[in-house]
Amino acid sequence: MTLTELLGRRTERAAVDDLLSQARAGLSGAVVVRGEAGIGKTALLEHVRSTAQISGFRVASSVGVESETQFAFAGLHQLLAPLLGRVGALPDPQRTALGVAFGQQGGTAPDRFLVGLATLNLLAEVAEDGPLLCLVDDAQWLDEASTQVLTFVARRVAAEGMALVFGLRDPTERDVYSFDGLPEMCLGGLDEADARSLLAAAVHTPLDDGMRNRVLAEARGNPLALLELPRTAPGGWLAGGFESPEVPGIPHRIEDSFRRRSDGLPAPTQLLLLVAAVDPTGDVALLWRAAEHLGISREAAAPAETAGLLEIGTRVEFRHPLVRSAVHRAAAPPDRRRAHGALAAATDPHVDPDRHAWHRAQAVLGTDEDAAAELERSAGRARARGGLAASAAFMDQAARLTPDPAVRASRSLEAAHAKHEAGASDDASQLLTAAAAGPLDAAQQARLQLLRAQLAFHLARDGDGPSMLMDAARSLAPLDPARSRDTYLHALDAALIAGGLDVCLGQGVADVAAAALAAPAAPVPPRPSDLLLDGLVTTFTQGYPSGVPGLRRALEAFTDDGPEPGLERDTHSRRWGWWATRTAMAVFDDELVQVLAARNVRLAREAGAMATLQGALFGQSVALVLSGAFDRADEQTAIAAEARAVYVHHAQLVVSAWRGRPDETAEVHAAIVQNATERATATEDSLAQYALAVLNNGLGDYAAAHDAAARAFRSEALRYNNLAHFELIEAAVRAGRPEDADEALDELISRADASGTPWGLGQAARSRALTTAGAAAEKHYLEAIEQLGRCRMQTHLARTHLVYGEWLRREGRRQDARDQLRTAHDLLSGMGAEAFAARAARELRATGEHPRKRTAVPTDALTAQELHIARLVATGATSREVGTQLFLSPRTIEAHLRSIFRKLDITSRRQLRELPLP
Repeated sequence: MTLTELLGRRTERAAVDDLLSQARAGLSGAVVVRGEAGIGKTALLEHVRSTAQISGFRVASSVGVESETQFAFAGLHQLLAPLLGRVGALPDPQRTALGVAFGQQGGTAPDRFLVGLATLNLLAEVAEDGPLLCLVDDAQWLDEASTQVLTFVARRVAAEGMALVFGLRDPTERDVYSFDGLPEMCLGGLDEADARSLLAAAVHTPLDDGMRNRVLAEARGNPLALLELPRTAPGGWLAGGFESPEVPGIPHRIEDSFRRRSDGLPAPTQLLLLVAAVDPTGDVALLWRAAEHLGISREAAAPAETAGLLEIGTRVEFRHPLVRSAVHRAAAPPDRRRAHGALAAATDPHVDPDRHAWHRAQAVLGTDEDAAAELERSAGRARARGGLAASAAFMDQAARLTPDPAVRASRSLEAAHAKHEAGASDDASQLLTAAAAGPLDAAQQARLQLLRAQLAFHLARDGDGPSMLMDAARSLAPLDPARSRDTYLHALDAALIAGGLDVCLGQGVADVAAAALAAPAAPVPPRPSDLLLDGLVTTFTQGYPSGVPGLRRALEAFTDDGPEPGLERDTHSRRWGWWATRTAMAVFDDELVQVLAARNVRLAREAGAMATLQGALFGQSVALVLSGAFDRADEQTAIAAEARAVYVHHAQLVVSAWRGRPDETAEVHAAIVQNATERATATEDSLAQYALAVLNNGLGDYAAAHDAAARAFRSEALRYNNLAHFELIEAAVRAGRPEDADEALDELISRADASGTPWGLGQAARSRALTTAGAAAEKHYLEAIEQLGRCRMQTHLARTHLVYGEWLRREGRRQDARDQLRTAHDLLSGMGAEAFAARAARELRATGEHPRKRTAVPTDALTAQELHIARLVATGATSREVGTQLFLSPRTIEAHLRSIFRKLDITSRRQLRELPLP
């Protein structure tokens, strides 16, 4: 690397040098270097590499290649391959996850979260020996799996002593995970002085001022353009003529210059360049084997090297990624097929079967059953490694190459399923159309119908989704009874989610439940989901009181591990765990809400099931909020954010609303509105309305609370889990519109009596008190306090003391009011419900008593994350166990512990266990 490559990058060099200094000091960080093609990202990354190596860093690197995007975890494997000697230090599940992901061993397909945690801990293990630098260039061409894992790792590093630097073309040419949320460094063009210096160093032909200014204007400070345009521009242009390459955009202009340079090379050299361009491995031996297959001598590489396009050393390397794309785009289709055919012949199908299959497929003109079958086997291997996107790409190509219409339709159907699982729903829809055009048997037709229904609901989230799922369930009934029952359960879930703000309870869900009466009989013994389906059907067809016993049997099944839990039962529990948590709320079982929410998170964590973990974390966050554990809910929400959970903003909104922070709540709500799409469901909107009702009830803005609560109450999902009743009744009474609470009150009392739990009976008694005039209200207030005092939902108990105290003050019983308001203030301020606590304080002052300031305790100095870590360590968990739960490295946990010990003035874990932790 020459000095001129880094002209004008003083600020950027200082920033990355600071990142390296932090890593040498034991801290970690990441940065994404963004910029257009040729702007100098690679040069800056090479500066980071050389600086780090001089400073004693170990450097691991990876480079994304466009043709490599269909190989799951290929970029991650390239980065970690030199470090895998330390994989033995990882826990067995993490070690296995990496082995399966990299195709080094068989096993269940690992989830990205588990691979991410394994990667984080492997890098942290290597960094124990000294600072570590991870460089990833051309990250826009990483495969999706690698991108997601590395983004996860970059967000979780803290105290490992490592630096991660990603070079990313901007704007990106693929819609990828894209390293959102990481610190960014955007490279612009060089200033005029540096651009002139670089041009003077690059051009050996004298330029007059006019031509120099013209080159500078064309290049717009892009370093590669400054180097390439003078080299490839027409001679008349440099000599003062008027010729000018009319290619819009700097990257296209540079690519075109590389294309023109390669066009002038001998035909064998051009074909060799093309072989190198379509092979992402950079394997020199593979290149020579392919060249030999084509009858090309090794001397053919010399003109390309002389032209500055290619360099062959220990690896095959292009001068710039745009050379690869220029050569590939300029090649005629027959030449591309020849290059792929040569690489297929040169690739050992036993050593690298997937690349052999891919190259062979790209060499086909028309159809080829053998090539398609080989791709199908590659799809299976990719799926086994957890590469859903790669599996989908292989199956899609296999379907295209299949000559037989029936087999092509079958493979199109499999490819559609894979695309849907990989999140490419639009592609899946197109493949379904192809599948429907071919002959399918009855079972395949039913699967097609099911996937079409799932796609329709995923893409539109409208009322058609539940009915389409019901049709699919009916078709599956005689063919696959278990899948049919699961589809009915999906239809109920869809109906509950899609149940709009203008739909009364019973219309969408009741129709599905009535149809589900025709579901096949449950197997013997029934699965937990079978019991749940039966309980829900009874609930929505015969009424809540009739359904409660069946729902309770289902919940018991979800919590019963049995003598040998096994993988199948755990998988089943993960799949339907969120339904179970909502159902525990529906029957007012506060113990089961907490148990099931924690279980769901644990099972999802142990399996590394990212998609399942998202819902599980949201469910546990809500459960923790209702119990008054706001700090723990904050931590769960932070982890959900790392998981890019669908409902992460809603979880943040619920916590901030209960904390009574209007500015923070408004900010999060604005983010929800901004991110909302036409596919946003009624449930998503009603969750936000529920949170706004809580906030405004706390602030005492009862009119606003009433409007929000009324909208939330019209959501079938929030009525099912009983969240909206409590807020609507209080807001309606306080806003002077008690008649608006009648429906919610009647439903709440009926459900509480049927459930018979302290949580339900306490809420009903409190609501009766709010809507009862005169002295009769007191009996209900006292009953509510007695019942809620026996359950874990401390927020409801605290708010009951508050409304009872407010009622007593208005009755003129100041002393009694003070006792209740004092208790409410202590409880609410202790849990962090700031608006409700302020409301209690105002009421206390109105009785003539000033609220006591909360006595400071040492744990107040801890952050929410530190408090969570302290609680876990106090149970006896090791740093590695805590790190696994929180998706942090053990070294980061140790750093947090040092901070915790310092703040609490203790020196050991034993002392921590002896402290009273909130």
